[in-house]
Amino acid sequence: MQKYIIRGGRPLSGEVHISGAKNAAVAIIPAALLVDGVCRIENIPQISDVSVLLKILQQLGANIRFLNRSDVEIDCTHIHTTHVPQGLAHKLRASYYLIGALLGRFGHAEVSMPGGCSFGGVRPIDQHVKGFAAMGAEVHEGDYIVANAAEGRMRGANVYLDVVSVGATMNIMMAAALADGVTVIENAAKEPHIVDLANFLNLMGANIKGAGTDTIRVFGVDSLHGGTYAIIPDQIEAGTYMAAVAAAGGEVLVRGIIPKHMDCITAKLLEMGVEVEEKDDTLLIRRTGPLLRTNIKTLPYPGFPTDMQPQLTAVLSLAQGTSVVTEGVWDNRYRYVGELTRMGAQIRVEGRTAIVEGVNRLTPATVQAFDLRAGAAMVIAALAAAGTSEILNVQYIERGYEDIIGKLRSLGADIESAEYSEQEPVVPRRIG
Repeated sequence: MQKYIIRGGRPLSGEVHISGAKNAAVAIIPAALLVDGVCRIENIPQISDVSVLLKILQQLGANIRFLNRSDVEIDCTHIHTTHVPQGLAHKLRASYYLIGALLGRFGHAEVSMPGGCSFGGVRPIDQHVKGFAAMGAEVHEGDYIVANAAEGRMRGANVYLDVVSVGATMNIMMAAALADGVTVIENAAKEPHIVDLANFLNLMGANIKGAGTDTIRVFGVDSLHGGTYAIIPDQIEAGTYMAAVAAAGGEVLVRGIIPKHMDCITAKLLEMGVEVEEKDDTLLIRRTGPLLRTNIKTLPYPGFPTDMQPQLTAVLSLAQGTSVVTEGVWDNRYRYVGELTRMGAQIRVEGRTAIVEGVNRLTPATVQAFDLRAGAAMVIAALAAAGTSEILNVQYIERGYEDIIGKLRSLGADIESAEYSEQEPVVPRRIG
């Protein structure tokens, strides 16, 4: 088992380049199953979720060839099975995208129930199943999700999502790309990675219109061909480094981003007294004065992203006054709060709301990462706390952040990875 050791209390400075978007990559890689030919996918982040998905595709019969660290060729011409076993599939939530992709191309999918992060809320796939059923598939849920399309091919249908769901929107898009007829997805999610998936599929010959709006139309085609596509920059990774500067202080140039995607995060940091200067594909983040209180409510895009809620809550724990954070997407995403309070944060959770009373400083401690974004919040808190902190269960963090140690070190952070025994008792404690 690995842990991070962070000696915090130092302002950050320098430049950081943002990797490809995790939430786009984990859908686009399964979408390659729909393509009869070679896909070259560029700007893939080097994270564990991506590695697992590529291994799953290899198990199914895909030919994977790495061109360099971030570019890969995927050839799914000779897929020999639609059965995705337990083991690898259980390691990540995004394995459910394999259902839509396999159904779309082969009319059959048998995928082990997905795993990944559990941050305290229920993450059902009922909206995915609703969409597949509307398109003529029979779906059975158990240890495996087994889905079969009538007559071996999905058919176009109207699908109204009862709740705005990023996963269901993308999964239904994939299932519909090769369907017979037109599929209309209403109340669709509008996140940038949904647009990215649609752009990828369209480049390969699909006919998808309306991605980025609440109504998406997918005109089924007979086949998709190969091509080359570059994944967008990671909005959440960029926001995490912005939050780290806000908490620790300093000045950092965030490179390789799409500023428009950052608007909802930038707006909150400006309210908190953080300076943000926008250029073509960069944001300069500077924080020298005190942090100011603000309120945050997570909402579907273009609202404030739920995947940035833990990181900003960590920052708000150092802001002057009382801030209110409301989780508007998941039922419960506050498991990490107890870890922040071990570091001296004053946070009270009431249902979907966290009341954050700002403190002058955080104190170092041993804490755990309960999920990907909660782990990022622990890193941010440790960077701000003067002294040595340890973060356990960092495998969650490495699911979504490429080379986080190297990138933080380039900004002047004192951070290293060390091994610890899984059998060692985990006793969270204050350090120093």
